Amino acid sequence: MNRAALPTTAPMTRVSIQSADFDLGAEVAALRAGDAGVGAVASFVGTVRDRSDGAGISQMELEHYPGMTERAIEAMIDEALRRFDIRAARVVHRVGVLQPLDQIVLVAVSSAHRGQAFQACEFLMDYLKTQAPFWKKETTPEGARWVDARVADDAALARWGIQTPNAG
Repeated sequence: MNRAALPTTAPMTRVSIQSADFDLGAEVAALRAGDAGVGAVASFVGTVRDRSDGAGISQMELEHYPGMTERAIEAMIDEALRRFDIRAARVVHRVGVLQPLDQIVLVAVSSAHRGQAFQACEFLMDYLKTQAPFWKKETTPEGARWVDARVADDAALARWGIQTPNAG
């Protein structure tokens, strides 16, 4: 990480697990605040879809282990800081009952240059899909079902050199 011209303001919280919605503009502004070395911000916002595996979804419920989840995501942000020339990262993940179209996750990364920001943002999102301790339950016309890890998500993380035993 380039330490030149780091922000002089108090550091922002890197990980928030919350039931409340988030404001993308406010989150990006906070990530950039006071850091004149930022030349790029890459962000990803995930939303709840109305379909999954061909079935209609009326709602999704997310659960987590408080404390454990935040520590796991903090560790992956630390890894992103080691791997990429980024200045800061922010992850917001919602829990509780969510409806289709609701925002569910935000990953935002700042860097001096766009390439590193894009890569680190994708790296963090691939991690979140496979390794963050969240449990998702979808409600369909046939009833509620827990969402299993997907082989495609493990493959996405494997390209970063991280092997996972999640999906089969």
